[in-house]
Amino acid sequence: MGFLTDIQTFWLVLFVVFLVAELVSLGLTSIWFAGGSLAALLLSFTNAGVYVQVVAAIAVSVALLLIIRPWAKKHFNNDRVRTNAQSLIGQTAIVLEEIDNIHAQGRVLIRGQEWSARSVEETDCIPKDTRVTVQAISGVKLIVERGEKL
Repeated sequence: MGFLTDIQTFWLVLFVVFLVAELVSLGLTSIWFAGGSLAALLLSFTNAGVYVQVVAAIAVSVALLLIIRPWAKKHFNNDRVRTNAQSLIGQTAIVLEEIDNIHAQGRVLIRGQEWSARSVEETDCIPKDTRVTVQAISGVKLIVERGEKL
């Protein structure tokens, strides 16, 4: 690349690396840094100092990350299929064994499968045969909220 200076080559390589990483992951993770690298590359063509280029790369990356990422996450990747475990969130389960966080016990039945369970409320004991709603998953345990007794 004889027509580019060393710093321009550095910014171009960095831009390509971040762009390829984004294309491979499709997770909206490194595209922001590719934008920062591109801004620094463009500044390098104006003979801006290296310090200015680095500050611009960081500032543009952070700005893109904080300002555009929330909007992009909301509008892109909406068609991602949740994993089997993630699809349990919001579903109803039946308590098979009393859920007692203090004694680290509790099991629920959901979609024909038994899961260990904990209550959202740390001191809430949920009796057997109670309907619960899955609020989250922590490791291999479902975090549930009390519903009505069967």
